[in-house]
Amino acid sequence: MQFDATGKITLDHIYTQPDPRDFARTLRPLDYRIPQLAKPYFAKFLDEYRATRRVPVPTVVDVGSSYGVNAALLRADATLDEFYARYTGDADQLDRERLLARDRDWLRARGDRCEARFIGLDTAGPALDYALAAGYLDAAVHADFESREPDARQRDVLRGADLVISTGCLGYVGERTLHRVVDAAGPRRPWMAHFVLRMFPFDAIAAGLAELGYRTTRVDGVFEQRRFANPQEQQQMLATLTAAGVDPTGLEADGRLYAELHLSRPHD
Repeated sequence: MQFDATGKITLDHIYTQPDPRDFARTLRPLDYRIPQLAKPYFAKFLDEYRATRRVPVPTVVDVGSSYGVNAALLRADATLDEFYARYTGDADQLDRERLLARDRDWLRARGDRCEARFIGLDTAGPALDYALAAGYLDAAVHADFESREPDARQRDVLRGADLVISTGCLGYVGERTLHRVVDAAGPRRPWMAHFVLRMFPFDAIAAGLAELGYRTTRVDGVFEQRRFANPQEQQQMLATLTAAGVDPTGLEADGRLYAELHLSRPHD
């Protein structure tokens, strides 16, 4: 088992598969749940945006979208357990094309219950390809905006973005990525809602967004991301949290990773 610089286990391999089966098999036993907890907050944020900006079908950029989980839960009004169930059990008997066909039928039968367009931004090409083919995402940007600027095609895809969301990738990507998305979106600043692991202070990102005209607030409370994979990961993560000045007592010390929700809106 490998660990990243923060002490977390590295799970990069589950995002480079041609379909979400490894994603589900790996994360379901760890009780990975942040997309489920984020879903009602994203839905409410979308409603507030529609009412305030009078945009009936907002465009949402999901940073670190992987297989389009956030979009799938919102579009199908599904639970994360329902999503996991699609890629475990009898899913092992299906090839990728049959799995995709089943997902498209499922989404069609549920009806699109979220009036929004979803754009996935990720460095994992196979995950984006699957989410697009399944219909979870409307468009995708396969890029690392920490290392380079968007090209002309990517800027076209991101132009007019209304909201930017994420569930766990901030800290691994940061202010540079958000600035480049905002710049590509155009003169109307998108609203943002980011679930960020507690080990990653949001102050620097909030300060950078403030320079672009944003006001950031933190929603009260914390949100469970997943269980630790083993005692070694927990001990390493507790050390990382302590070094960052975050008290893990009663939270990570009890066996789970936690995130906080930060909302950023333009001053206007």
